[in-house]
Parts: sequence; structure tokens; C-alpha cells
Amino acid sequence: MSDKGIDQQLNILTSREHEKVSSSFHYHRYEPTPYNDLYCLFAEYKPNKHGRIVDYGCGKGRLLFYVHFYQQMKAVGIELDNEILKVAKKNLQMYQKKTPVKAGDMNFVHCFAEKYPVKSIDQTFFFFNPFSIQIFIVVINNILLSYLEFPRGIDIILYYPSEDYIFFLENHAIFELKQEIKLNKKSEDERFLIYGI
Repeated sequence: MSDKGIDQQLNILTSREHEKVSSSFHYHRYEPTPYNDLYCLFAEYKPNKHGRIVDYGCGKGRLLFYVHFYQQMKAVGIELDNEILKVAKKNLQMYQKKTPVKAGDMNFVHCFAEKYPVKSIDQTFFFFNPFSIQIFIVVINNILLSYLEFPRGIDIILYYPSEDYIFFLENHAIFELKQEIKLNKKSEDERFLIYGI
């Protein structure tokens, strides 16, 4: 099924229409993860469904709706761009017309990624290169502080992983590469890398 077809099934709009380029060096533009790639990810990767997935730079919420509908997972999206966040919240209203959402199962937070207070329920963290390495380091350190306070399994999912992100995680003693999911044999970039504690 096409991305548009799955959007219609979920009763949401997450296409790249009305997209704008970020004016910040540190924060990158919105681009949704193709549904087919999400299918490939969750066909091979099994997250802890008792935890919650956090999507940094969630855009219009595609990952959140996908994991809620197909994986029965709780999810929270962090988004800095207020215009895009309004679309995500409208998507949530539309989604709820067809799919029940319990209180606390899905939420959108408008804030800088590095200001998001990581909760003990947050166990899976998704990054589609939403910001610079400087912000990524602060966010990972916030995740680690939460882990020290509430020890639990933590997974970091990188989609189209940047070399800077990979270098930082592979040179951080606490993380280890758990899984690589290749999406295209011709391109090394088209893959998911999953690091864990």
C-alpha cells in the first residue's frame, strides 16, 4: 500500500505538503519516514511494548500513529516547529475519529529536543537526523541521566544514520550496536541502526 493509502487508512495527513525548510543550523527540515521502511523496521525489530517510543522531530506524527495502530505502543512526539505541530495535533483529532486512543497513549510536546524531560516509561528513542550532533549529544546525555535514575532497557533507533551520530554512540562505552536493518543493498545510508543499553 502507498504512503497516501496508509494515511487514508489511519485517517491522517503526513505527506510533505506545506513543508518548510528550517531556518536553524541545528534543526533540520521535516521529512516523514516512508511507511514501507517502518514496516521493514518492525518486521525485524521487536521493541518493549510496555515502554513508550519517543520520536525526536516527530513532524506530523507519522511514526506515532504507525506504532499506535500497528504495534499497540504508547508514543510521544517532540517537535519544535509550531506550524507542523498544529498539523500533528489535527491528525490526532482525525485519527481518534476512527481509532480509540486512551489518555496518555499518544502525546505531542512542543519544545526544544534538549529540553524534553525523559520519563521512566520512555524506552525506545527514534532519530531521523532531526538535528545537529551538538543537540544529539545533549539529548543522549538526557536519556542517560534518566537511565541512571530509572535503570531499564533503552534502545536508540537511527534511520539514515549520520556518521556523527554513529561515531558518538560507538565511542560511548555504555551503548552497543544491537541490530542493523538494511533497506537497500545499493545504498549504505538506507538502513536502521539500533543501539542499546
